[in-house]
Amino acid sequence: MRVTLALTGAQHAAIHAHLFPGDGREAVALMLCGRAVSPGRTKLVVHEIVPVPHEACQRTDRRVTWPTSYLEPLLDKAARRGMAVAKIHSHPGGNLHFSEVDDEADAALFGSVHAWVDDGAPHLSAVMVPSGAVLARAHRADGTHGELHHVCVVGDDIRFWRPPADADREIPEFARRHAQAFGRGTFQAVRGLRLGVVGCSGTGSPLVDQVARLGVGEIVLADPDKVEEKNLNRIVNTTRGDIGRPKVEVLAGFAERLGLGSRVEAFAHDLSHPAALHAISTCDVVFGCMDGVEGRDLLNRLATFYGLAYFDVGVMLDADGHGGIGQICGSVHYLQPGRSSLRGRGLYTDGMLEAESLRRQDPAAYEDRLARGYIRGVPEDRPAVGALNGLFSSLAVMEFLLRLHPSRLDPNGGFATQTFSLTAGYWENLPDEGVDEALARYVGRGDMVPFLNRPALDMLARAA
Repeated sequence: MRVTLALTGAQHAAIHAHLFPGDGREAVALMLCGRAVSPGRTKLVVHEIVPVPHEACQRTDRRVTWPTSYLEPLLDKAARRGMAVAKIHSHPGGNLHFSEVDDEADAALFGSVHAWVDDGAPHLSAVMVPSGAVLARAHRADGTHGELHHVCVVGDDIRFWRPPADADREIPEFARRHAQAFGRGTFQAVRGLRLGVVGCSGTGSPLVDQVARLGVGEIVLADPDKVEEKNLNRIVNTTRGDIGRPKVEVLAGFAERLGLGSRVEAFAHDLSHPAALHAISTCDVVFGCMDGVEGRDLLNRLATFYGLAYFDVGVMLDADGHGGIGQICGSVHYLQPGRSSLRGRGLYTDGMLEAESLRRQDPAAYEDRLARGYIRGVPEDRPAVGALNGLFSSLAVMEFLLRLHPSRLDPNGGFATQTFSLTAGYWENLPDEGVDEALARYVGRGDMVPFLNRPALDMLARAA
């Protein structure tokens, strides 16, 4: 069972500030975590943090004893909402391991937690050291425990911590060149990643090619369409012989033939299909490579509930179809759970969402309202050029690498939105400003009924 933990950059900073008040003594905080479950995987996502007040604890530089009265409200919530409880404490001396004292304390604590919540699913304990590194382990209902696959922080930078034994594995020959550029730690993080790509056409296919060649451990693909002749100008690693095959099947076959160790799960479905949603929910990072806004809105929501680092890729070639070009541009957005959203950044409006939804659910009503001027039409069959798609796919992958291995002269926080115009000759980068309040309260909520708090998705799940 692959068990991981994700938290936002803001959550990590808040925990660090509480655990290291500057007096050199241990401290403790509790967390309520949402869950994401897919076959063989459980992902926990921090939803709520409860710092246990320093004055309520008995604290030394080697031990912290705290009153369990702070835990009881979280146990009630966890039992009612199907969530997990986690405890994290500090080791001011910098020892990133669980001591015998920790073993004894955790055995007593999590025996009680399992007895109270009684759902058979794992809960967590973790240790943080002054550098901010975190080591965590899952406590199972049978009293055993095991170290997590990794802990991930999704902030301006994307940080991973894995058990030391995994970090020392040898780098294969194919990866030596990019490991030279980004370091052994970055390669090991990439190797341990579960990465989703939603949309596997013009921008998605070159992106899949690049991440597979980086050696990403697990790749999840979602796209409902099949290869058509009109796609052959831009979907990399496809041929005329692939016409009629699902795009995800073709790309999964390419990654397998590549033989660099990536395991691929392919879903020939729209993102709203329950199987695709559950598979993407247990990812660490997701790339959105869709043309429409409805899927983007759903993916932004999914990334918030499940603590995903979300990179959105979009291109526009404004042409008249007869050789006249008005504008060639594109953008890459990086989105963190609990911060601004694509809608908040002005990428789309509620009216655009309504139009696209109506077109999919009731084409006749859509055409009627469009003809009467009540809605703005949904763009269809835009001009597409493979070189343009490849440019912005590469920009998205580089953005991912630069957040995994910060290398810019300026902090990553200033590059939440990057827009390139090839016709106007400018490159604009903007910081992440503001918070989408409607989404922020769902950060780390994880699995719930209805799924993503959208009744329509539960109806889809029952129909599947």
